[in-house]
Amino acid sequence: MKPIRTYLPLLVLVAGCASTTAPPPAPTPAAPAFGWYQDAVRARQVLRIDSALSLITVTVRRGGTFARMGHDHVVASRSIEGFVAPDAGRADFRFRLDQMTVDETGLRAKAGLTTQPDLDAIAGTRTNMLTRVLDAERFPLVELHAERAAGKSDKIETLRLTVTLHGVSRTVDVPTTIERSAGGLTASGTLILNQSDFGITPMSVMGGALTVLDPMELAFRIVAAPQG
Repeated sequence: MKPIRTYLPLLVLVAGCASTTAPPPAPTPAAPAFGWYQDAVRARQVLRIDSALSLITVTVRRGGTFARMGHDHVVASRSIEGFVAPDAGRADFRFRLDQMTVDETGLRAKAGLTTQPDLDAIAGTRTNMLTRVLDAERFPLVELHAERAAGKSDKIETLRLTVTLHGVSRTVDVPTTIERSAGGLTASGTLILNQSDFGITPMSVMGGALTVLDPMELAFRIVAAPQG
């Protein structure tokens, strides 16, 4: 396997621009992968991901000669849905790009970012992310499939994660901390991601004097519990 350098570019313009009116979210299409869990629930333990407790964050940083004029950003998803089958060693989950947040104050502080963009800059960043970078109207979802791979040490397991974004799929092995309690589990870890691995060109202005760097820092915490 290649080093962990992939795959989930949830990307933003480092300098906020004037916001335009975003189209309303389209209906979320059915997830074919979720059908496996509906069929397996009678024979296997199937957990449902708890969206209220699960979180994916992506920190993107600015570069270029005029980097000091822009901001680093934190983009987050709190709308993760999906299922985990622990005994089968697999999980499938997804989230909508148009439900992601940009630059929540608490998440910026946790990421070590000491400045806070104003509301207009945040709105412009979000619009650019969804329209000019990710084409979220055509590709509204990020879909992830995880399988248990070889290698385990204490609570650390290696998950083989396939990420589908912008019509492109990439697979990477991810060291993941797994904690089990009361029939459920929590999986957490970090990745270094490259937006270019999905055919996405990092956003830049002024001929590249102010740009979004290609690598991104992803942190995830996925909580799954028995279905009630």
